[in-house]
Amino acid sequence: MITNPTRQRSLRGHKPARPSPRSANTADHQAVLAWRLTPRDRWIIRMLHEHRVLTAHQITALAFPSFRSGRQRMRELYLWGVVDRFQPFVTLGTAPMHYVLAPAGAAVLAAEDGLDVKELGYRHDRAFGVAHSLRLAHTVGVAEWFTALVDRAHHDPPDEASRVVAWWSEYRCAKHFGDLTRPDAYGRWTTAGQEVEFFLEYDFGTEVLGKLAGKLAGYAALAAATGITTPVLVWLPTARREATARRVLHRAWRELDDPSLVPVATAAADLLNPDTAHPSPADQVWLPLHPAAGIGARCELHRLLDAWHLPPPTGPDGDGESAREPDTPPLMAPAPPPMPPTPPPATSRGPSTQKR
Repeated sequence: MITNPTRQRSLRGHKPARPSPRSANTADHQAVLAWRLTPRDRWIIRMLHEHRVLTAHQITALAFPSFRSGRQRMRELYLWGVVDRFQPFVTLGTAPMHYVLAPAGAAVLAAEDGLDVKELGYRHDRAFGVAHSLRLAHTVGVAEWFTALVDRAHHDPPDEASRVVAWWSEYRCAKHFGDLTRPDAYGRWTTAGQEVEFFLEYDFGTEVLGKLAGKLAGYAALAAATGITTPVLVWLPTARREATARRVLHRAWRELDDPSLVPVATAAADLLNPDTAHPSPADQVWLPLHPAAGIGARCELHRLLDAWHLPPPTGPDGDGESAREPDTPPLMAPAPPPMPPTPPPATSRGPSTQKR
C-alpha cells in the first residue's frame, strides 16, 4: 500500500552465509562438499595447500577458460568454506583477491590422504597469516613465474606437448633439501620432446647479491650428496641487476670445488617481449653463466641442457611426482600435478550439474 511501501532491500534475496570453522568440519557439511566439489576444485585445494596463496588471476590462468568463470567458482568455494580470501593494500590501483585454504578445504584434503587435519600440518590462523607475511610478494611472485609457464603450456600447439611436469613449493624443497640448500622452488618443464629440471632462485631486487651467490655452495653439496646435477635458474627483475648478479655469481661459482656440479643460468623479467601473446620463462631469455658452456647467446628454457651437455632428467610418474621424491615424509601430502585435471565431456544431465 502507499502508506506502507515495500523497501528495495526487502526484495533482495538472503545473503548467503559461510559455515563457521566448527560447522565446516562436521560430517553433514563434508557430505555436501562430496557432492559439490569437482576434480578441478580438489586440485585447487591441493595447490593452495602446497603453495600457501594464489591470486584470482593466477587461479584463472591455471584452471579456468575465463576470468568470469573463475571468479564465480572461487566465490562458491569461498561461500562453502573451502577457501578463504583477502585483498592486500597497495599504494596504486587495486590488488587482486588472494586465496588461501580454509578449514573445510583442509578437511577434504586430509580425508583424501587418510590423515587428520592436525597431521596435515594445517592451522587456519597460520594459513591466513600469509596475508601479513613480509614474504607475501615473493611467494606470489614465484607462483606467477610458474603460472606463466602453465599458461604457455595451455596455448602451445598440441604437437609440442608442452607441460609443467613438476612444481614444488619452497616449503617442500626445505623439507627435502633444507639441510643443504633452500631453493625458492623446484620445477620441470617439457616441450617438443625435451625436458629440463631446475631449482629456481627468484630475486626481487631486495636480496644482497652476495647472499644469493653464497647459495651455490649449498647446491654443490646437494649435487655431491645425491649424484644428481640440477641446473640453478636465477630470475632477476631487470637486465641491469642481472649483469651485476652474473659477476657476483661467476666469482662464487669459480670458487666451488667442482663448478660443473652446479650449472647456472640467469634471465631478467624485462627481457620478455610484452607484445607476444603469452610471454613466459620458457622464452629465449636464458643465458648460461659459464662463458664456455657452448651457447653464447640467450636460449629457450628447454635448450639449456644442450648448453651444459647434461642428460635429460629421469622421468616422473603419472601423478607429477618426481624421482627426487621417494622419501616424502609419511604425513606430508604428495605434491599436486602442476597442470589442472582435464574436464570430462559434457553430459545430458542438464546445465545445473555441469562442471564449471
